[in-house]
Amino acid sequence: FFVRFRFQVPPPTHHHASTMKVAAAYMLLKIAGKEGSSAEITSVIAAAGGTADEAQLTAFAAEIAGKDLDAILAEGAGKIALLAPSGGGGGGGGGGGAAAEVEEEKPVEEEEEIDMGGGMDMFGGDDAGGGDY
Repeated sequence: FFVRFRFQVPPPTHHHASTMKVAAAYMLLKIAGKEGSSAEITSVIAAAGGTADEAQLTAFAAEIAGKDLDAILAEGAGKIALLAPSGGGGGGGGGGGAAAEVEEEKPVEEEEEIDMGGGMDMFGGDDAGGGDY
């Protein structure tokens, strides 16, 4: 008997997806040395097969007005750093120092090869050599 789970991932909201498109188009334009105007952003999104939401373009333009791209990226990096978990996951236990007991090494018994006789090797030949190898 099998148990089926049905997970439904909600689609991204139009608002969020549109904002990401606008931000990505803006950054591409800035990397290319362009101004990053609303018209340029719209043309980049259209070239990628999407449509630009005018309300999002206006809101984005107001958000970045008078800011340098490097300042925007630095601000975002600071916000991401706040979300990052701190502490790592521990680095394993430290050595117990002098209180740690040293485990004695036990001699390892080696297995002896047993000659089964018959003069056969694993490929069915004999020990006389003279084979293909």
